[in-house]
Amino acid sequence: MTAAIARVFAARSGAQMLYRAPALSTAAASRHFTSIKPIYTAEATATGGRNGRAVSSDKVLDVELTLPKALGGPGEAGKTNPEQLFAAGYSACFQGAMGLAASKLKVKLPETNTVRAVVHIGKDSTGGLGLSVELHVSAPGLDKETTQKVVDLAHTICPYSRATKDNIEVKLAVV
Repeated sequence: MTAAIARVFAARSGAQMLYRAPALSTAAASRHFTSIKPIYTAEATATGGRNGRAVSSDKVLDVELTLPKALGGPGEAGKTNPEQLFAAGYSACFQGAMGLAASKLKVKLPETNTVRAVVHIGKDSTGGLGLSVELHVSAPGLDKETTQKVVDLAHTICPYSRATKDNIEVKLAVV
């Protein structure tokens, strides 16, 4: 989020402006970003920011957004927010990566396995806003040690995990 976007967000939502652009650390400045050859491209457009609407280019996704009460917004019933959408996307992607990981490990993953993503938003060490994620994995009928191996390998495969690596805290829990 740029400072300009943060100011608009604060003005529209009535929230206090918490964004402060951090200086690039030596580690961040020297990061290597991987280029990809796209296989699939998703596209969505948001209007009205956190108290607006998000619609995918094919119109399959069309959701009303609300700023959660915890962030100073109305938290309107029946509306979602970016953190819930991120949790849904990450959990689905991670579960798909678990299938690939299980296959590589020659493990039969139970069809009843679940991934519950918990996405937190809060102040980071610079005083700005940051995210953290918890992934709670359940694989009924599969022992905990084997499930952990699948989860650990999936975390190296999942595009969301790879995108968040060294950027936000992601905790993995086999339940």
